[in-house]
Amino acid sequence: MTFGARMLKTGIAVTLALYLSSWLELSPPVIAAVAAIFAMQPSIYRSWRYFLDQIQTNTLGAAIAMLAGYFFSSEPIAIGLVCILVIMICLKLNMGDTIGLTLVTVISVMEASGQWDFALNRFTLSIIGIVSAFLINIMVMPPRPKQQLNGQIQGVFDQMSLLLRTSITDEMKENIFRDEKNKLESDLNSLSDKYTLFEEESKKLKKSSLRDSKLIVVYKQMVSTLKKGQAVLAEVDEHYFQSDRLVETDQEFTDEIILLTKFHEHILLKFNHMLKPNTTEALLTEETSDEFIKRNIQRSIDQEGGYSFRLTIVAASMYEYGYQLNRLNRLVDNYLKNDMESDNSNTKGTAMKSWLR
Repeated sequence: MTFGARMLKTGIAVTLALYLSSWLELSPPVIAAVAAIFAMQPSIYRSWRYFLDQIQTNTLGAAIAMLAGYFFSSEPIAIGLVCILVIMICLKLNMGDTIGLTLVTVISVMEASGQWDFALNRFTLSIIGIVSAFLINIMVMPPRPKQQLNGQIQGVFDQMSLLLRTSITDEMKENIFRDEKNKLESDLNSLSDKYTLFEEESKKLKKSSLRDSKLIVVYKQMVSTLKKGQAVLAEVDEHYFQSDRLVETDQEFTDEIILLTKFHEHILLKFNHMLKPNTTEALLTEETSDEFIKRNIQRSIDQEGGYSFRLTIVAASMYEYGYQLNRLNRLVDNYLKNDMESDNSNTKGTAMKSWLR
């Protein structure tokens, strides 16, 4: 885990919760601090959703705890049974993420043994913590999934490209290659989570335009394409070096991988408006991918030079990677074309308004 904005904001939210508790003369303030820790979320949408869910489940949990505390006092077995009941209710309401903090409220309120003012004090402390985390999350360095997603995509590609280009040549030390490969898998999982946050914010936090919807599709394909590149690495590790190969095979596969990664880089640069406007050359076409897979399938059938069927499995994964790259290229071209048309339309509209004035 690396130091980031969420860690810093958690500390600020805890501080705010403690100060508010002291200012309102509520004790023990540690309950508000615990609530603030639980309530800090990785996106504004999830903060808002968590805020609403927690208000509901905490209110319900506190009400059940007050009644249970009034009739059964604060006996350990009663607290345990109430906790089970509250967990069941949270799951039934599809609010499983709120269980932890709701149970903190339940236990704190049941400690009051039916004393309404004491129980209300505990419930208020939990709400202070939730509100503190929500306010800090939207006011201090608010999460920006789109910018973070862009950065992570480029970082994962750079890492994957290096591993792919050195996978056939076997230049990298085995322990370094293995560690980097494991890190790539972890980073891809993190990237998938970041895409989910971006999709949630785009679809649920605001009304999505056609442009936003197309951007979601582009990012989804970017993540999918990176996973196909990772699959090539896995197939090379599983099958390539365990197979019989022609003398020219290593060079042929290396050249194809370099072509694939260069095309992938070309697409990302184009998406980020870093290529010259007249750069339209396609580095990889569906025809070149077809020729590569056909050659390898034919060699496998003919058993040319002891050619192993395992190499066809590797070639097939490379073909799938290339297929997804071509699809991504078309999606990016379509998105950029519509984006340019939208900009031209806005420019014309602005010019017309200026002329009318």
